Amino acid sequence: MLAGLLVGSLDIIAALVNFYSKTGKDPQIVLKYIASAVCGKDAFAGGTTMSALGLLLHFMVAFIWTIFFFWIYPKLKFLSFNRVLTGILYGIFIWFVMSHAVVPLSKASVGAFNLEQAAIAALILIGAIGLPLSFIAYRYYKGKV
Repeated sequence: MLAGLLVGSLDIIAALVNFYSKTGKDPQIVLKYIASAVCGKDAFAGGTTMSALGLLLHFMVAFIWTIFFFWIYPKLKFLSFNRVLTGILYGIFIWFVMSHAVVPLSKASVGAFNLEQAAIAALILIGAIGLPLSFIAYRYYKGKV
């Protein structure tokens, strides 16, 4: 639970800071975009309720990725050999699945591919989710595997 809360917090903070620093716009737009995965374009017209829904959905997804990682970690022994490489690969894996399957299958709008945005998104996922989970899982399973 704590690992999911940590990586979910790191990820959303990084996303909000990145959005604000690039656009200067209200970071709640990011949360409403996440809510638009379920509510479509109507999410952007909503107020704090849509922002709260976006935050809830974000943490649900972060917990799913955390649970999945902790589930596969002891099954795939090679994951414990190099924590940095494992974290990088898991962050890239998350980016790929989210950008090529989850988001396109949702009601959220998908813009044209932008290499710079894709790289930033992947780096955020590597730094906020992949690397922390790799080190946390290693420590958690160290005496159990």
